[in-house]
Amino acid sequence: MKGYSPFRQAVWKACMEIPEGETRSYGWIAERIGKPGAVRAVGNALGANPFAPVVPCHRVIRSDGAPGGFSGPGGVKAKLRLLRREKGIL
Repeated sequence: MKGYSPFRQAVWKACMEIPEGETRSYGWIAERIGKPGAVRAVGNALGANPFAPVVPCHRVIRSDGAPGGFSGPGGVKAKLRLLRREKGIL
């Protein structure tokens, strides 16, 4: 992850802690990295994630349970498909 800001690295590392088949919120990531007011910045860092699916940004959702965005090919539909696959729901 060299060449990326410490903030982005922290976001991506925290994202990698989310177990397969589970989700966490953007706020959870922000809290986890000690930046509770940086929810939008977390979303931006995940949107710039060049390491998907190793850094599983599809597991991060909004605090209201909505999927939020997904910058990978296929957009939000692909995010939901990945989550269903991980949970064994096809």
